[in-house]
This record gives sequence, structure tokens and C-alpha cells, in this order.
Amino acid sequence: MDALDFRLLSVFDEIYKTRSVSAAALALDLGQPAVSVALAKLRHQLGDPLFVRTSNGMEPTPFGEGLVRPVRAVLEALDLVHGHRNEFAPATSDRSFRICMTDISQLVLLPKLWESLRRSAPGIRIEIFPLSSDTAQLLESGQADLSLGFMPQLEAGFYQQVLFRQHFVCMVGAGHPRIKDALTLAQYEAEDHVVISASGSAPLIIDREIERQGIKRRIALKIPSFLGAALLVEHTEHLITIPSRLGDVLQGRGAFRIFAVPFTLPKYEVKQYWHERYHQDPGSRWLRGVISELLLETT
Repeated sequence: MDALDFRLLSVFDEIYKTRSVSAAALALDLGQPAVSVALAKLRHQLGDPLFVRTSNGMEPTPFGEGLVRPVRAVLEALDLVHGHRNEFAPATSDRSFRICMTDISQLVLLPKLWESLRRSAPGIRIEIFPLSSDTAQLLESGQADLSLGFMPQLEAGFYQQVLFRQHFVCMVGAGHPRIKDALTLAQYEAEDHVVISASGSAPLIIDREIERQGIKRRIALKIPSFLGAALLVEHTEHLITIPSRLGDVLQGRGAFRIFAVPFTLPKYEVKQYWHERYHQDPGSRWLRGVISELLLETT
């Protein structure tokens, strides 16, 4: 087999990430015919189709899937040799970072992060993805740089850093006719509740503990996000159980009353997660440090 042109490996990696020849061409700033020619050369030299067209885009063959890690190791080594990743200058960088986070993290972190970036890194761009079952794949493929939340399923094979510990509170509208100065367990069980059907693992902690402790909860509404549910509670007689940081953000921005949960709910750790591929990347290290400092300031 002839020696591989290392530029072809960049084409391979970009097609793997994007699942598209045209998207790979755009990312590499090449014409689509040039990417198609490069893929044809790789197929010929390696004796395998590498990618096949499916309804989900260009999916790798088993042989192609097996090449991903060694190809990326070679590309990262070349970047280091050429000095592409030896330094990161936030003040002059125009890099785009992609972060997976819940709606709560968006409320708690994004305003502070954006304010910090405008001062120290005005060219940096941020794109937010919701947490989902695809988060691990996005981090592994490089389509996302970082994720924030409570995601036990990401702990194996991913780097992680604890940002803060979170606990729960209960919230009702300020004009609630029955809940005034305190919230008892009897009241908790008697009221109609709004619950969250998505937005990370926090709702699962609440559901699991309520079932384990045999507590009654009358669910009247299911909403996909904490933010929408909280605003609904302000204008109804419903009750919601939410992470305390969300309560801190919303208090003073609406007509709410916040109470301690009248039974024991465990605390949980909110972390930032990243794939080993970006562990040594200077830009990623810088962003993780900024986020860590911002969230520690609010502890």
C-alpha cells in the first residue's frame, strides 16, 4: 500500500464528524469535488468503502469505524508538531465553542459567561445544544466541546469536574391561597403539581425519591422545561419542585414564594464533562477554567 497523504486523514475525520461530504468540504474550506476525490483515494489505498450513504447520511463501515481513533491520534500529533495547539489567545481568537446544557444552566451560567467573554474574548462565539441521549456522541465526535449538568451516564470514559452541589426547593405563586408562610408534607400531597418531562436528570431524582418514600403527588401538568413550568406556577395555584439555583435566579424576577422541600431529597453534583480528545486542547482548557470560576463565584 502506498504511503497515505496525511491531508486525506483530515477529510476522513471531517466526513466522520459531519456524516456528509458537502458539510466536510465546507468545514475544511474545500470544494466538494476535492473532498470526493480525497475520499476516493482513501478508499482505493485502504481497500474499503469507509463510508456508505444511508438515510442518516454517510455512515462508516466497520473498517472505517475502527480507523477513527488512530486517525485522530495521528491528526492530534501532527497539530502538536506544527504548533497549532501550543497556545490559545482568547483576546484575539474567533473560535466557536459548542456547549450542551439544560435550560437551568442556560439561565444560571449564560448571562455571566457572555459578560465575561465580551470583556476578555470578544471574538469567541458560543452555540448551545440541549442535553439529550446524543450528548455523549456529540462530545466524542467533536461536534460539542463541553457539557454541563448531572449526567452519570457520561462518567465512564469522559473527564469531569464538579462545579457545585445542588439541592431542591419548592415554589408556588406569591398569591397562592393555601400556602402562605410554610409548606408541610400534607400540603405538598394535597396540591396540584407541575412536573418536568425533560431537561436533564434532576426530574428523575425527584420522581425516584417520591416513589421510594411513598409520598403522594397529584400531577396536573407535565412541561418539557423548568423555565416554562416556573412561569406557569406564578399565575396558577400549582406547586413545583425545582433545583435551588433556578429558585435563586427566579426569585425577585416574578411573584413567587420558595420553601424547603418538606421531605428529604438528595443533593446532586453538577459537573462539566468533556471527551479525552479535548483534554489537552488549550482553548477547551481555557473555557473550562472560565466556567469553573464563574460558577464558583455564585456558590
